[in-house]
Formats: sequence, C-alpha cells, structure tokens
Amino acid sequence: MFWIKLLTSFIKILREGQTPNQVAGGFALGMIVGISPSITLQGLFIWLIILILDVNLSAALLAFTVFALIAFLADPLFHALGYFLLVDVDALHGLWTWMYNVPIAPLTRFYNTVVMGSFASGLILVFPVYFGMKRFVVAYRTTIGARIERTRIYQVLKKNALVTWYTKIRDFTR
Repeated sequence: MFWIKLLTSFIKILREGQTPNQVAGGFALGMIVGISPSITLQGLFIWLIILILDVNLSAALLAFTVFALIAFLADPLFHALGYFLLVDVDALHGLWTWMYNVPIAPLTRFYNTVVMGSFASGLILVFPVYFGMKRFVVAYRTTIGARIERTRIYQVLKKNALVTWYTKIRDFTR
C-alpha cells in the first residue's frame, strides 16, 4: 500500500497543489540522494536540505526510489567516473589528500570511486532533472493530465472495484 499511496500522492501533486518549482526541486534533490549512497555525510546533508526547503517530499521520495533502483545498474559508470576524478585528474590529488586529512571529510566516503562518481553524476544531472521535471509538471497540468483522463484505460481503471474500494478506505481514514 505504501507504493500506491506514494504514487497517488505524486499524481495528485502533479494535478494541483504545490508549484512546479517545488515539485521539481523535490524531485531533483531526491534524485541526488537516490543516485548516491545515502549513508554518507553529503546524503544526510541533502536529506536535511529536503526537509528544510519548501520542496515536495512526495516527489523527493519517488525520485529517491526510482533513482536508487537505476543506480544499481549505473554503478559501473559511477565507478569509472569516480576513478577518473580520484586517480586520473592530477590537479585534484592535493584536494583529495587535504580532504582525507580533515577530521570530518572521510565521513563523506569521497575516497570510494562509486560514491565519488555517483555524487558527481548527481551534481551534473541536478539541473537537467530540475528543469525537465518542471516542464513535465507544467505540461501535465495543462495538457497531458486531461488527455490521460480521456483515455479508455483510465476510465476502466477508475471504475475498477479495487480502485473504488481503496479510494473509499483512503478517504475514510483521513
């Protein structure tokens, strides 16, 4: 039921609710946490940012879930990028040595190639994901949502007994 509730709350937010900036911001920050390992200092810091900023938490959780699944498939790419940044870029060796000697910096696990590559990928992708999600939310609210509601499959699913039963229970518990 958690997945259904998460998906329905996200669809509800796509239709109305928070601004496209808030939805896209939550999705982009959730993407960073989902792509990179969460049990690091930077992962906890981004979760703190998600909780402090006025971004959509459902979008962040959905992005976290989706991109955590994708991250397993992309680990070889993250390793290659992390290896390149940690080993092949000679100009950064002094920075890595300094960070390793700072007391709190090893908690970021930056010395791990997969952690470094995934976090760098998340930072690279944050703006394209943000602007792409913002455009998608605007498009969904203006045209896509109405088209989906007119489709035959949507009408059949909306009248499904299981869906109506779930809706009654969901509305009763509120």
